[in-house]
Amino acid sequence: MVEMTSVIVLFFLILDPLGNLPIFMSILKHLDAKRRRIIVIREMIIALVIMMIFLFTGEQILGFLNLRTETVSISGGIILFLIAIKMIFPSAESNSVSGLPVGEEPFLVPMAIPLVAGPSILASLMLMSHQYPNRLGYLAIALLIAWALSAIILMMSDLFLRILGEKGVNALERLMGLILVMISTQMFLDGIRTYLQG
Repeated sequence: MVEMTSVIVLFFLILDPLGNLPIFMSILKHLDAKRRRIIVIREMIIALVIMMIFLFTGEQILGFLNLRTETVSISGGIILFLIAIKMIFPSAESNSVSGLPVGEEPFLVPMAIPLVAGPSILASLMLMSHQYPNRLGYLAIALLIAWALSAIILMMSDLFLRILGEKGVNALERLMGLILVMISTQMFLDGIRTYLQG
């Protein structure tokens, strides 16, 4: 039981729903509450499917595409960096982190990938599936529980939006953008370092 709990906590921390909450709020702030819930559920389900695919076939997929694990980290870092720049310096045409016109819905990117199913969780899933090939079902259950907890927190974005208001969300958006710049840079550098060491 302790082992299962530790794996769930690990996955939950890597998924980082609290860190993603301001970004989700910012992306969805121009949509009505009912539509926001639908989009969050849809994007979380897409992210879960992608994570399960990587858990069970990640190593084979990267081998088939002739890609290395650090490629996931480098590309994810670049995508997150571009998102962070838009958060800190929103353009006049768009107030949305996703880069879409106001009121348009994000799909797949950036919410499902890389915010939820990001390079860190995908790399971790591939690593754990490689280390524990006979315990994939066990890992899948731990991932499902961590995902469910993350989904519950992200579904509360409506409550936070009502409490903070649009100005509060805008302030959080810029703060999160600064943090995302650092995270994305670290992710990029980790990928480069792993590549050079390999």
